[in-house]
This record gives sequence, C-alpha cells and structure tokens, in this order.
Amino acid sequence: MGIARILTAGALAAAALLAPAGAALADDASPSPSPSTTGSEAGPTEAGTTFRTATPIEQDQKATANASSGDYLYWVFPADAEQRPTVRARVTLPDAAERHGESTWRIDVYDGLRRRQACMYGMQARTAAKDATDVELSCVLRTVRSLAEQWADDPLPGSYYVRLTVTGLPEKDLGLPVSAEVEAVSRDAGGGYAVDGALAEPLVPGVSADGRRNEEEARLDWSSGRWSDRWAWTAAGGLLAALAGVAGHGLTRGSGRPSRVPPGA
Repeated sequence: MGIARILTAGALAAAALLAPAGAALADDASPSPSPSTTGSEAGPTEAGTTFRTATPIEQDQKATANASSGDYLYWVFPADAEQRPTVRARVTLPDAAERHGESTWRIDVYDGLRRRQACMYGMQARTAAKDATDVELSCVLRTVRSLAEQWADDPLPGSYYVRLTVTGLPEKDLGLPVSAEVEAVSRDAGGGYAVDGALAEPLVPGVSADGRRNEEEARLDWSSGRWSDRWAWTAAGGLLAALAGVAGHGLTRGSGRPSRVPPGA
C-alpha cells in the first residue's frame, strides 16, 4: 500500500508539471492566429524602399502601401525563438485594360544580418494573368532558434525584413499604380525546438553598443525569456524516474523478507 501511495502521489505531481506543457502542445496544433481586427492596432500605410528605410510592423498587424509596378517595397517585423513566422502578401493589380500582359510577383524574407531565409513552403512567387485583379503570396519560414553555429544560416531572434516586388512584366506596364497588403503571423513551435544557449542580443541592425536607439528600433528590440515546455517535460521525467527508483527499492526489500510461518505448523 505504501508503494501504491508513492506512485499515486508521483503521478499527480507529474501531471501538475505537464499541464502547462500539454496546453502548449494543444495550442501548437491549432491554426495560425488571425490578424488583429482592433481599430487601435491599424498598421502603417506605407512601405520603405530599401533595407535601411523598411517600415516597422508588429506581428498580427496588417500593413498597406500604394506603389508603382517595379518598386521594391520593404517592411520589417520582430520574431523570437521558437516562433515559426508566416509572411503573407496581397497585391491589387491595375485595371486589366491598362496592362499589356501577365506579371510575376515575389516576396523574400531576410534576417537581421540580411541573409535571405528560405521558405519551408508557401507560394513565394506567382504569375498573375493579364485579366487578374490581384495576386496572393506566402512564405512560411523555419522555426526561429535561440542559438546557432556561426557558419549556419538558421533563423535567429531579431528583425526580419520582407521585400515585395515584381520580377517580370511587360516594359510598358512599369510604373502602373498598385496597392499592397502585408502581414506576418507566427505559431509557437514549442520546446521541441529549444536549444541550450541564447544570443546576447537579438539581431536588430542599427542598435548602437551603448543601447541608444530610436523609437522604431525600440519596438523591434525585444526577446522573451528562455523558458519553454521542454523544462517541464525534463522535470517531470526526472521526478518519475526518482519515484520509479523508490518503488523498485521497496519491492526489492519486500521480496527479501522471510515469509511468516503460521503457528502450529
């Protein structure tokens, strides 16, 4: 009975530790969150034309911009460790009567070191027919890691640049007006992607060594703590292993005791 009570108590304790991790895993299986619909969270209405002038946006915030066919449009958003960002873009094309053929549009995502990050999946480039009204693009990045080898190009916490442009269209269509919508969302990949170690600072270009930064940079320079559900699973495993050792020790001692001889035998 004593061993049974020990195992029951251990199971309850392990369940308490795993409850947050289980909830995280359940959330992980849910679809990516939708963009914010609150009026106070309206996104910017312009885009930069270079990396240095990229317009800052937050995750779950839709940004818009009016431009001309042939322009390079840049936005930048923050991403933290264990997040898997998805970038979506929609381009509203000029009236079909003004166009002379199909056009090909493309989005690229670069990290804080301006290294282009590969898309795991999604429609990164797409060709719109001459009579199409719009074109939609998407890019799902790899999960952001808290630390990586210097030679690796793994995505790391910090700034991520989005570049949207047309890569092919009739020359006569250059300069025609277009409008663009861009948003970045993330799903939490959980502690399965956690690693030991972390960057001293997120990869945010333009932040000086003494910590001075302008208002836009301050919005991007953030990074959460290194807690993840990996710690909960590790602690629960250690607790169960200890309880199993106690139970095994009790069973071994019980099997070694001499059996009682009934009186008068």
